[in-house]
Amino acid sequence: MTAHAPILPVTVADIDAAARVLAPVAVRTPLLPAPVLSERLGANVFVKPEVLQRTGSFKFRGAYNKLASIPESARAAGVVAFSSGNHAQGVAHAAQLFGMHATIVMPSDAPVAKRERTKAFGADVVLYDRDREDREAIARDIAGKRGSTVVPPYDDPYVIAGQGTVGREIAEDLSTLGLSPDLVIVPASGGGLLAGVSTAVKARFPGTQMVVAEPKGFDDHARSLRAGHREAHDAKGRTICDALMAAIPGEITFAINSQLLSAAIEASDEEVGRAVGFAFRELKLVVEPGGSVGLAALLAGRLDVAGKTVVIVLSGGNVDADLYAQLIA
Repeated sequence: MTAHAPILPVTVADIDAAARVLAPVAVRTPLLPAPVLSERLGANVFVKPEVLQRTGSFKFRGAYNKLASIPESARAAGVVAFSSGNHAQGVAHAAQLFGMHATIVMPSDAPVAKRERTKAFGADVVLYDRDREDREAIARDIAGKRGSTVVPPYDDPYVIAGQGTVGREIAEDLSTLGLSPDLVIVPASGGGLLAGVSTAVKARFPGTQMVVAEPKGFDDHARSLRAGHREAHDAKGRTICDALMAAIPGEITFAINSQLLSAAIEASDEEVGRAVGFAFRELKLVVEPGGSVGLAALLAGRLDVAGKTVVIVLSGGNVDADLYAQLIA
């Protein structure tokens, strides 16, 4: 019997289409060699700095691709999104470029920098208590009253395809160098970036191991992979990785990631803090805690990468100045 590749909700063709949509507006972030990491780990390490993307994170890609898919007739009613900050800014800026109104439902404890930058892009911000209120219900209620389009942070084919352009660029740039990645490490909350990058990379390099990085205790992807179905983490309290606090993987994202992921790793807040400082001192990049978790896990020795070609996605750089000063001190 011949084995067939699984039919996934988002295809390489969808990611190629997203790349064409994004080409005039998104930054094609570089794939940077990291000699200091390579020497330290005995590997050939590259970083993909989405900190250099518009709005300071990969989220702009998926948001813009989603908004581009909204029919002209529906754009006047605007969009509504729910986010702790990076998706909020991505949607707000994409809406600004399309001349659409955006309302963003954000947790009251979201970093001030993320809230203020979201407002600066022209969006209205509605705050909620993440311990007592349902952000998605609030967003859908607002959208229902206005006839607006809801833009999910990860569980949407257009959003996933937009994020997948990160992986498409990684695959193209490595191919140009004549290299094949052994491992690609991607941080995850709901899993949209992970699903998109995995789809794009595995299409070009089927043998690549895709690795998800999560904050310690917020290990819903690791649990779900072990269980074979979506499973929530049982973390109590907070993590400095404010962008990575989703309780459970998305339905669409896990349908993809359950087929393409090879492993899961985690890093503690202390290890993440050290990685933020390492990125500042050694890579000369401002990376927020959530964007540093893959780097943190690698520096902590969670994977044996000796002799391998490794790519780490640094997913965002939006961090409050006070916290950043503490972490790099």
